[in-house]
Amino acid sequence: MLKKLTLPQIIIVSFLCAIFVGTLLLSAPFATQTRERMPLIDSLFTATSATCVTGLIVRDTGTYFSGFGRLVILILLQMGGLGIMTFSTLFAVILGKKLTIKDDLIIQRTMAPNKVQNLATLIKYIVFITLGVEFLGALCLFLRWINIADWPLRKIFVNSVFHAISAFCNAGLSLFPTSFSEFLGDPYINLIMIFLIVIGGMGFVVVIELFRMARKGPARHITIQTKVAITVSLCLIVIGALFFFLVEGNKAMAGFTLKEKVFGSVFQSVTTRTAGFNSLNIGSLAVPTLCFFAFLMFVGASPGSTGGGIKTCTFGVIVATFFSMLRNRDRVFMFKRTIPKEVVRKSLVVLFLAMGWIFIAILLLAITENGKTTLLSNFFLRILFEVVSAFGTVGLSTGITPMLSTAGKLVIILTMFIGRVGPLTVALAVALQRDKSFYVYPEEKIMIG
Repeated sequence: MLKKLTLPQIIIVSFLCAIFVGTLLLSAPFATQTRERMPLIDSLFTATSATCVTGLIVRDTGTYFSGFGRLVILILLQMGGLGIMTFSTLFAVILGKKLTIKDDLIIQRTMAPNKVQNLATLIKYIVFITLGVEFLGALCLFLRWINIADWPLRKIFVNSVFHAISAFCNAGLSLFPTSFSEFLGDPYINLIMIFLIVIGGMGFVVVIELFRMARKGPARHITIQTKVAITVSLCLIVIGALFFFLVEGNKAMAGFTLKEKVFGSVFQSVTTRTAGFNSLNIGSLAVPTLCFFAFLMFVGASPGSTGGGIKTCTFGVIVATFFSMLRNRDRVFMFKRTIPKEVVRKSLVVLFLAMGWIFIAILLLAITENGKTTLLSNFFLRILFEVVSAFGTVGLSTGITPMLSTAGKLVIILTMFIGRVGPLTVALAVALQRDKSFYVYPEEKIMIG
């Protein structure tokens, strides 16, 4: 029966299996420091957050869980960060399912719209890049912390490995109670984490192409996928950093040195789009900052990456489509290339499905958490921020996550799962499928605006 599953179904089943096993392991008494069983809803929440590389927590990772519990979380976020396609393809092989030529084409079209040698080569590249970058990041963090931190050698090693994997996977889970607040002014820690987050969120196909270009020289052709992913990512990082610096410079960062303000702004702009680490208290940020950060989280990382959101390329295509419509053009152009109508349609589908689910989740939380509206100011904005953070698999929170009711936690769990698995599953479901209509209805105009 399992062998008859379609590729989108394999993706869903593989992630559900990982979450189920993770929930059971985290529910065990030896998964916590106190040797007491964690409530089942909290175990499910943590397992989903780790597998979907989100980073939202109801219990502090560094102090609540035992070494075994932290290891389970680390394995879950590594599985999720390796990529849905890699994980699901390996799961299909374990099931004994042979991927058809159509499955292979769908995966390649979804992960790498341009030609690659074969699926096996692509997966080897993904695993090599993941483990290689994580090892380099862990080594750099280890060498830095061994010089500045008064920790035992074992703790330095554990922190280096855990945070390198968490950063590359854009998970945002940290063993520090205040995330990276104590390293706000440390340029080395900031640059290492930014490098890991950006590489992980850029997309494996883009990273592979950049590596090949570095090896073969700048004369190598750069695909539009890489151009759009890099351009949109850089624009969002720069705009986000400037916005944060201007708005929070004399508020959340009042009294900081110029170096701390600059690194704090850049770090928070990079991590807000999908990683979920923070060097400042998110709950203390101004309303305009939270609203703008919600936009950054909604866009998220690039396609085929470890991050979430509607993706940078989707956002780029939607913006290009908007300006093409304003100019009354029949086609969408980007970087002197014509974007296929199939890509435009797929981008709009992802956008409206994302907006639709976010609206539903906000509505559900407004109902389930209605009794808490008098406890916190700007509670609606906090709910919106929480939902977008969960959907974008970011993990930033204004502090309401542990306060959520059981029903509210279930809403966030479902949102994290949909945010990680949903957009790509939708893309797979419509890949290679075209409407072969043999008739056309007569046209009739309708008033707009």
